[in-house]
Amino acid sequence: MRIAFLVNSIEGETSYYTTTSLALAALGRGHEVCYVTPGDFVLRPDNSLLIRATTLNGSKPKKPETLLNALKREQANVVTIDIREIQVLFLRNDPSEDAESRPWAVYAGTNFGRLAAAAGAIVVNDPDGLALAQNKLYFQGFPETVRPTTLISRSIDEIRAFIEDHPDGVILKPLQGSGGRNVFKIRSKGEANLNQIFEAASSAGYLIAQNYLPEATAGDIRLFLMNGRPLQRKGVYAAFRRVPAKGDVRSNLHASGTAEPATITPQVLGIAEKLRPKLIEDGMFLVGLDIVGDTVLEVNVFTPGGFPEIAAIHGLDFSEDVVIALEDKLRIRQLYVGAVSNRALATL
Repeated sequence: MRIAFLVNSIEGETSYYTTTSLALAALGRGHEVCYVTPGDFVLRPDNSLLIRATTLNGSKPKKPETLLNALKREQANVVTIDIREIQVLFLRNDPSEDAESRPWAVYAGTNFGRLAAAAGAIVVNDPDGLALAQNKLYFQGFPETVRPTTLISRSIDEIRAFIEDHPDGVILKPLQGSGGRNVFKIRSKGEANLNQIFEAASSAGYLIAQNYLPEATAGDIRLFLMNGRPLQRKGVYAAFRRVPAKGDVRSNLHASGTAEPATITPQVLGIAEKLRPKLIEDGMFLVGLDIVGDTVLEVNVFTPGGFPEIAAIHGLDFSEDVVIALEDKLRIRQLYVGAVSNRALATL
């Protein structure tokens, strides 16, 4: 099986990214891997879709650093491959990273992903589902009982009124964003620098305001779902607690948060079950939920990360489970010869 990973840029990939772990797991199970970026698709006049893929020249690295060095060196092998020679296209790019500097790249994965699926590749997460989730407005489609109270607006007057209605405070962040960038806690509508915060957070578009959850001071739980259900092996869930740095409201690991073991309770599993129907309907193969108490703060469908942190905590690399699931999907695709849609196959 040949798996192509779509990433924002090869230069930006790191050893602690979950994508790196997935690629190593695929190599370890005897598969071929290659990396593709948003600018590497080619649609020829005869409607054939090709990708300019960075490959490994037949090598099988076993360490993250060795893999990335092979991909990033100047003599890395870049070949043009017909999409029909790719069995799986794994969309692992973060559109929000390109929204300002490369707006043309934001929709490349979903647009060309549709064409790849039509040509016979298994594309995960499903590109039509991902197209619905290009920003946090997607989150509003899940049951209200598991979501924070939310306002989406570009009006500072609306935001001030929302803050006044929530004495415990409000979290303010861009509707299009990730990684904890421009996330602020507002304690009251009289916050001295509210205007400056508003300008900084709204520079990329709409803002999302949510009621602050005091339990968030202890961090949130990142729980992975695969095929719509919590990912687990040997009684251990693919999950960890993301603890914010002292004085920071953000638990993102890229924003100085730290990873600790998490207790997965029946309450947490019940929350995941409430989200399952829509995730399956949208073809969301691999998803990361961020949970505080009985509330989901984020549904991460593009590049949910944390597998290396879970491996460090529990000694289990769930990347192999993901690759095995892809192998199963390939067998189903071959058995049904296109009779099962990509969206359905993504969560089977």
